Amino acid sequence: MDNKKVTRLIYIVSTAVFALVVLLYNLPQAENIPAFAKHLPKLHACINATCFVLLLISLRAIKQKKVELHKKLNLTAFGLSALFILSYVTYHSFGIETSFPAENPLRPLYFFVLVSHIILAAVVLPLVLLSFYKAIKGDIVGHKKITKWSMPIWIYVTFTGVVVYLMISPYYNF
Repeated sequence: MDNKKVTRLIYIVSTAVFALVVLLYNLPQAENIPAFAKHLPKLHACINATCFVLLLISLRAIKQKKVELHKKLNLTAFGLSALFILSYVTYHSFGIETSFPAENPLRPLYFFVLVSHIILAAVVLPLVLLSFYKAIKGDIVGHKKITKWSMPIWIYVTFTGVVVYLMISPYYNF
């Protein structure tokens, strides 16, 4: 495939994932929620925390010119992020919704972190996919140009995913 087709495919996949997530938030709650579903938010936080650490180590590895280690860490973080998306879609397919209490003084902070997390998660997916494509193609200059944006955003998204979980988890009603 040529660059234009791959880029178009990346944007189509990214848009489809975002549309699916938006659709999931509009589903009614399932009558029967499987027992495993209550464990998924903790799994999501663990995956995000693991990706956060892997990305930080990967960043250090590439600065030390440990290209193979950098590659393995990023592929692992990418695989875990794919697992996260599948698990996240599964969880939200049950229509489970948890609200942060209106009377909690941290509510504005929670919403700032949540909204920035959601927006940047949507932004980072095509950036990460483009970055991986450039790296696989051997276009290191192009990879570096994209990665200077995708890496810090991806790190932020994984970190704030854990923060959102820690802030909302006391209010889960399973």
